[in-house]
Amino acid sequence: MTTARIDEAAETLVIAGAGQRPTTAELIGPRARVDARITGGGKAWKATFPLRASRWGGPELPLPTGDYELRIAEAEFGDLLIAPEVLAGVRIAVEGGTVRIAAPIDPAYETTEGQATLEGRYVSHPGATENAVFFESFYGRTVGCNPQAIDRALFAQAPDVVRYWSVVDLSVAVPEGAIAVVEGSPEWWRARAASRLLVVNDWLRRRFVRKPGQKVLQTWHGTPLKRLALHRPGFDPRRMAAVVKESRRWDVLLAQNTYSERILRKAYAFLGRPIWVEGYPRNDALVTGDARAIRADLGIADGERVLLYAPTWRDDRTEMVDFIDPEDLASQTDSVVLVRGHSRTIDTGRDRAGARVIDVTGYPETSKLLLAADVLITDYSSVMFDFSVTGKPMFFLVPDLDHYRGELRGFYFDLATRAPGPLVHSQDELVAALADSAHESAYAERYRAWRAQFNPRDDGHSADRVVARILDQGYVAR
Repeated sequence: MTTARIDEAAETLVIAGAGQRPTTAELIGPRARVDARITGGGKAWKATFPLRASRWGGPELPLPTGDYELRIAEAEFGDLLIAPEVLAGVRIAVEGGTVRIAAPIDPAYETTEGQATLEGRYVSHPGATENAVFFESFYGRTVGCNPQAIDRALFAQAPDVVRYWSVVDLSVAVPEGAIAVVEGSPEWWRARAASRLLVVNDWLRRRFVRKPGQKVLQTWHGTPLKRLALHRPGFDPRRMAAVVKESRRWDVLLAQNTYSERILRKAYAFLGRPIWVEGYPRNDALVTGDARAIRADLGIADGERVLLYAPTWRDDRTEMVDFIDPEDLASQTDSVVLVRGHSRTIDTGRDRAGARVIDVTGYPETSKLLLAADVLITDYSSVMFDFSVTGKPMFFLVPDLDHYRGELRGFYFDLATRAPGPLVHSQDELVAALADSAHESAYAERYRAWRAQFNPRDDGHSADRVVARILDQGYVAR
């Protein structure tokens, strides 16, 4: 018989059984994996799983939310059952061979009635009562992108400002001195109401009520190739109404360049309000960062060639596209392959694995990965407009080009005639292109024109300029 219990003092999950000691014991989740410490033997054994872990050289934090498969060699789990309880920054439950990790929110607040109560408090809150900023990046799944870079500069220029970070769970590391608030918790609702400034990079979700004196800075998250919002194919009145309703919540919009400024203003009907064209704060690291330190954190040896595969998401699928076999690509090119899924695919699928393959979908800062990579392989992702700050080679793997361009989204310009690198349609074509040393000179003029249009303000000081505007406008006090 196998048993399960929670050790509150040690913050561990303990699975015990009779018989020969198993050789392996692990918890395998969508974006995390935990090995147990196995003790005992002979007549009984025990597998102890920590409920906290460190990733990418960062602090030890609670496990990400999700369903984890309990895998112990030759063990049966049909009789395991632990009711949900909060421990070590998570809410944990066990049922058979599944360990469910959830955010540490009182279940009473997750009911319809509980959320209605919190929303009611939020609506009645006077608002903007704290000299604070409420940050959110990609719906709280990560702390990164433009909001994180702005946070860093704000802390340097105005350290007394309170900084709240919206996170889906406590596995998401927040910057030094910031306060994590778990989405949907009482603290989250209160912080969103009390902060004088909200800095977000995507739509505001759940119920949002603008408070007197409160401002919203929408940083967005990329220069667009694919059509956005009101420009998307097909006439959908509900989508159009939602876009206009959302953009009216923003006071200021941030654009990487004047090309984006024109598109975003029209795509979101953002009329009569300011757009700050200051480059992208998240790209400051591409100018000032240390690639060797990032590679060391990722476990990449000096001298290794690093390929970063970072495709965008697809409107017609929930998981990351699988147009390459990363392990084969690593072998074919004698490289380390970093696999970076889009933020919308973080909650689906599992990390890719293989020899000289590192899945960095859960890595917090894309800009650091761009800095660490020698080559970018992408498709229609806005990451192309960021990576070009580095001047390093880009390749565009686009086997579904006609479908994506003609049916799913459509483009603002013809990628084939302007891309600063070759378009390829299969892994074999990609491998051949990567081996062709002549491509850099062949695309040099296109690359120069690309950077002149899209990166003129990406000079390593974008975040400082944005924070200076925030302080000059009085959105928060120093």
